[in-house]
Amino acid sequence: MPYRYAHYFVGFVLLVIMTGFWMSYFAVAGSVPLAFHVHAISSMTWLALLIAQHLTIHRRANGLHRQMGRASFALFPFLILGFMMIINVTAERYSAAENEFIMLLGPSFWVGMAIAIAAYLTLFYLALKHRRNIKLHAGYMLATPLILFESPFSRVMDAYLPWMNFIGSEGPRNVLDTIVISDGMVTLFALGLYAMNRKHGAPWLVAAGFTSFQAVAMWFAPDLPAIGRAFGAYAAVPAPAMLALGVAAGAAAAWLGWEAGKAPAKPAAQPA
Repeated sequence: MPYRYAHYFVGFVLLVIMTGFWMSYFAVAGSVPLAFHVHAISSMTWLALLIAQHLTIHRRANGLHRQMGRASFALFPFLILGFMMIINVTAERYSAAENEFIMLLGPSFWVGMAIAIAAYLTLFYLALKHRRNIKLHAGYMLATPLILFESPFSRVMDAYLPWMNFIGSEGPRNVLDTIVISDGMVTLFALGLYAMNRKHGAPWLVAAGFTSFQAVAMWFAPDLPAIGRAFGAYAAVPAPAMLALGVAAGAAAAWLGWEAGKAPAKPAAQPA
């Protein structure tokens, strides 16, 4: 089975999440909006599912692996819902011109979350499409934590590892420094995995494409007024409509990926 030690990697991402969001979420969980609970629970449950899936297939518990795989069809739209709810919270704050920080970086966060959602939809679709190729299937599923890594690690960097921020921007843009550096680290990691096994390395190349695009897009978003106007227009759309769209997109990725991965129908036997 491929990626024998991948559960340690996913566990490390969980540890980074706990560390990065300890002060802003876990320590004050009773006073944060519902959106943050949905996002945290869905994201961490997704990582726990990946660990369980990895362990079951390596221990030859194929039946349990398949059952948990079916559970991902319900969990994945919930995961996308969590992302959409966070976007909507940011949109509300941006629409209300809550503070200078959100007015400068709100559009960047919107773009970054939108790219993360697109990455998740793509990777999960491809994982299901290639489920009969165990190396590609495992690779696409295990690439999803890479998309999640930037947000918590950028906070770890800011709080505990400030020496890693070699860009050193002033003011709110300092946050973008840590995001770009985190995305850069993930991109290099993914490209390294691709270089180690190019035959089955497509999942890591796809992930690297999304993380590098996210870094560039988020960095330049504050300098592009059109993105701010687009985010303002997004904020005017009723929140339930966007949440429903997110859930529908997650369900569609699951269904389309499953259909695309079905074995081709065998031709009917021709009479002699």
